[in-house]
Amino acid sequence: MTTRVYFSARIAASTLALAVLGLSACTSGPSVAELDALTDSVVKSSFRTQAQAKVERLTQTDETNRLCSQADVTGQPLDDNTAKAIEAANLKTIRWPSDGRFLGDWKQGEQIAQSGRGLTWTDDEKTPNGGNCYNCHQIDAKEISYGTIGPSLLHYGKIRGVTDPDSAAAKPIVEYTWGKIWNSKAYNACSNMPRAGHMGILTEAQVRHIVALLLDPQSPVNK
Repeated sequence: MTTRVYFSARIAASTLALAVLGLSACTSGPSVAELDALTDSVVKSSFRTQAQAKVERLTQTDETNRLCSQADVTGQPLDDNTAKAIEAANLKTIRWPSDGRFLGDWKQGEQIAQSGRGLTWTDDEKTPNGGNCYNCHQIDAKEISYGTIGPSLLHYGKIRGVTDPDSAAAKPIVEYTWGKIWNSKAYNACSNMPRAGHMGILTEAQVRHIVALLLDPQSPVNK
C-alpha cells in the first residue's frame, strides 16, 4: 500500500469520525484523542485482513505516519521543528548497501520501475514486489504512460553531472538517491513517496537496480 492510499483511507475515516463527533458536540470540537480513537474504530470496522493485505497497514503505530496523517486531516502543516525531527528519525533508519555497492543493473531497474505488482491480497507473497515508479514519475523518454504526482526523473543523473557514479564527486548524489528511495521521509517529512526500503516494499538488491536506472550513464534515462 502506498503512502497516498494510507493517507486517503485515514482521511476518509477521520472525516467520517469528525462528522459523527460533530453531531454529538455542537458547541465544542472533538479533541485529537477523541478523533483518533473514533478514526481507528471506523478503520477497524470498515477494512479487513485478507491474505498479505493486513489491516495493520492503516493503524497509527508509526509515529511518522501518525503525525503526517494528523496534519492532512487538520489541514495544518507541520511546524519546522516537528518536520525536522521526523526527517532526522527517518534518516537514522536508512540501511546503506551491505556490500558498499550502490548501483546494480539498470535493465532490471527499469523492470522494477515498470511493475506495479505486489502487496495486494491477490498477489503471490513469493513474487517480488514492483516499484510502481512510473505511477508518479516520468523516467525513460520512450515510456509515454506515467504519472505526474512526483517530479520528472528524465535525465536524472545527466542533469546532476554524474558521469562516473563510482567517483568521489558523485558520492553525495549517489547516496542521496539511495536514501531517497530507501526512506523518502528522511528528506521530506510527509512525502507521498513510499518508503520503499524501510517498509520492506523493495529489497536491497531492487533498490540498487533502481539507483542504477537513475544514475548509470548507460541507462536510457541519461541518454
